[in-house]
Amino acid sequence: MSDGVRCMWMRGGTSKGAFFLKDDLPADTAARDAFLLRIMGSPDPRQIDGMGGADPLTSKVAVVSKSDRPGVDVDYLFLQVFVDQPIVTDSQNCGNMLAGVGPFAIERELIQAVDGETRVAIFMENTGQVAVATVQTPGGQVAYEGHAAISGVPGTAAPIPLAFRDTAGSSCGALLPTGNGVDEIDGVRCTLIDNGMPCVVFLASDVGIAGYEDRDTLDADVAMKAKVEAIRLKAGPMMNLGNVSEKSVPKMMLVAAPKEGGAIAVRSLIPHRIHASIGVLGAVSVATACLIEGSPAAQVAQVPGGRSKKLGVEHPTGATECVVTVDEGGQPIEAGMLRTARKLMDGVVFA
Repeated sequence: MSDGVRCMWMRGGTSKGAFFLKDDLPADTAARDAFLLRIMGSPDPRQIDGMGGADPLTSKVAVVSKSDRPGVDVDYLFLQVFVDQPIVTDSQNCGNMLAGVGPFAIERELIQAVDGETRVAIFMENTGQVAVATVQTPGGQVAYEGHAAISGVPGTAAPIPLAFRDTAGSSCGALLPTGNGVDEIDGVRCTLIDNGMPCVVFLASDVGIAGYEDRDTLDADVAMKAKVEAIRLKAGPMMNLGNVSEKSVPKMMLVAAPKEGGAIAVRSLIPHRIHASIGVLGAVSVATACLIEGSPAAQVAQVPGGRSKKLGVEHPTGATECVVTVDEGGQPIEAGMLRTARKLMDGVVFA
């Protein structure tokens, strides 16, 4: 790898990381992971000897290839590179980095753009789901500038709507892997849910916080984080995820009543640090938990009527708007949201 590997660095949603063509990376998984740790500068809290930004949200990788699946344009594998541990994991998806996959695929000529906007069908290898991203392509070229704003990202950019289908149970086998809307773990009422991201949703007050604290305050709350981790370790096997002690799922969602006009407020652990905002698919799972009768989320949420429900998930830097469509029985059948992305660098990266 001394000659460098072709790489594009992009912001996708509220995350940032490296986008590679699959064929540009080592085929051997161990060699690939060693390379990714090296380019990110992990393990090191500052990632000073690599490109990582000393935060899980900026130590991410998207691996993209042309797909041979019917009705799908590209395959996307998400890899989380841990900051201070020598771990690269594919145990979760990332809906924020997903926002950059469509533009990247067009830039690398995996698909041909059309004038106006180009729909890119993306198979998410981590979970077996398909998402459709709509990319602005005036004149057949990706446009990054626009007027769409999302919480957690300064300024505006071109909108990239993402539509998800068949997300329920993508990692755990069922929307509610235990079959229950509520389970009790260590005396805390929890909803174990997977609508694109495995999450454990419970009241912030049940672990001694209000649910509106800032990120630094919660990251310093060692006692609270210990309680949450104990719940997470017990929830993992219950969610068909096995031993999760070295996994980045399930995400832990501490919810409270909304304060800013949304449906619910959340503080998310991912899983050992507080998220600066919330992951796309994590927000979808939390929004869905608001629709589970008798759940802790439903207990405090403000849910609108109708079959297509706009649910604002409030987080430390704003709110993420989710749209969850339910069938006549109230079960979610489609979820979507608006994201943006921006190309930051295109060149080669060295290990």
